[in-house]
Amino acid sequence: MKSAHLPLQRPPKAKLLIVDERGNITHWPRSRFVDLLHRGDLVIANDAATLLASLSGSLGGAGIQPALDFQQSANGPAGRPIEVRLAGRPSLAPDGIRHATAVVFGEGDFRTRTEDRPLPPELHAGDRLILGPLRATVAEVLGHPRLVRLVFDGSNDRIWEGLARHGRPIQYSHLSTPLALWDVWTPIAGPPVAFEPPSAGFALDWATLAAFRDRGVHFATLTHAAGISSTGDLELDALLPFDEPYSIPQATALAITRTRARGGRTIAIGTTVVRALEDAAQPGGSVRAGPGLATRRIGSQTRLRVVDALLSGTHESGTSHYELLRAFVDDDVLHRVDQELNTHGYRTHEFGDSIFLVNGRNAKSLALPAA
Repeated sequence: MKSAHLPLQRPPKAKLLIVDERGNITHWPRSRFVDLLHRGDLVIANDAATLLASLSGSLGGAGIQPALDFQQSANGPAGRPIEVRLAGRPSLAPDGIRHATAVVFGEGDFRTRTEDRPLPPELHAGDRLILGPLRATVAEVLGHPRLVRLVFDGSNDRIWEGLARHGRPIQYSHLSTPLALWDVWTPIAGPPVAFEPPSAGFALDWATLAAFRDRGVHFATLTHAAGISSTGDLELDALLPFDEPYSIPQATALAITRTRARGGRTIAIGTTVVRALEDAAQPGGSVRAGPGLATRRIGSQTRLRVVDALLSGTHESGTSHYELLRAFVDDDVLHRVDQELNTHGYRTHEFGDSIFLVNGRNAKSLALPAA
C-alpha cells in the first residue's frame, strides 16, 4: 500500500476494494459506493469533528503556579520540550476535556517517525506542564512513562480557547505537509470530540448523501470520540483503542430497529461507528440510545450483533483498526485483501482509498451490479 505525502482526504480517483459475504474480492471506483446499497439499507457515520489535540510545550516542574496569560512563552523554568497528544476523555461533555488521558513525547515533532520519538522527561504526579497558553498538572502516570492523566487549569472557556490558539492536529511522519484544521474535518463534522479524524467519513460528500436519498437508502449519525492511531510504543499500542465515549441519538437507535424489521442492512462508515454500535447492542440487534463508553475491543472472537457491513480506510496488520476487521471476515480473506491492496497500489488509512467488507459470518445478500 502507498502512503500519502500531501493531505488528500478525497482523492479524485479513489479506489474501493469490496469483499462480499462469500469472500470474493472486487475492485471499483469509490465513486460507485452507492451502487452497493439496497433500498431500505441504513448508513451510519460518525459526525465527530477533530480536536486540535497536539500541544507543544515544556515541563515546568512540580509546584509551578498556574499562569494563564495567553502571551506568555511556553518555556517554563525546567524548559524541557515536550509534545502532548490528547488521547482520551471521560465523556463527550464540553468539560470532559479538562480531565484528559494523554501520550507525551520528548523533543521533536511529527516529522520524526512516532516510533523514533524520544521519551519525555520523567513525569510524576504533581508535575506541571506548560503548553502554550495552557497549564496542566499530571494527575497520574498510567503505568508507562508516556501515558498520563492530565488536569487542565482554568475555566472550560479558557481551555477551549487555549486549544484553538495553540493546538494543531495530531499528525504522523508519512505526511510531510503540516495539516490544517480543514484537512481533518469530514464533510459532516459536528461536535469537536475526536482526537484523530473518523477518517472513513472522508468518503462522504453532499452528492453522495443525495444519492442515498434517491436510492431509498437511509442515513443517520452518531458521535464517537475517535482515538489515536499510534503511540509509537509497542506496549502502549497493544492497549489501543483506549476507552472512548460516544453518544447515539434516539433517532439513530430507532432507525436501526426499523431497518432490522424490514430486512435492511446496517452499514457503518468507519471502525468507530462499529465500536459504538456494538458496545450499545441489545439482545435482538437493537441499540441503546444515549451516552456510553466503549471499553471492549472488537476482533476475531467478536460476533457482531448490529453491523452488517463496513466502509473503512485501509489498515495495516497489527493495528487495532485491523483487528476490528477480523470480526467481519476470516484471516485468509484478510490476507488476500492485503495482497490485493499492495498489488493495486491502494493508499493507506485516513488520506487514501477505501475497503467495503460485508459481515461474512452473519451476512445479508450483497448482489453486485456489473463492474
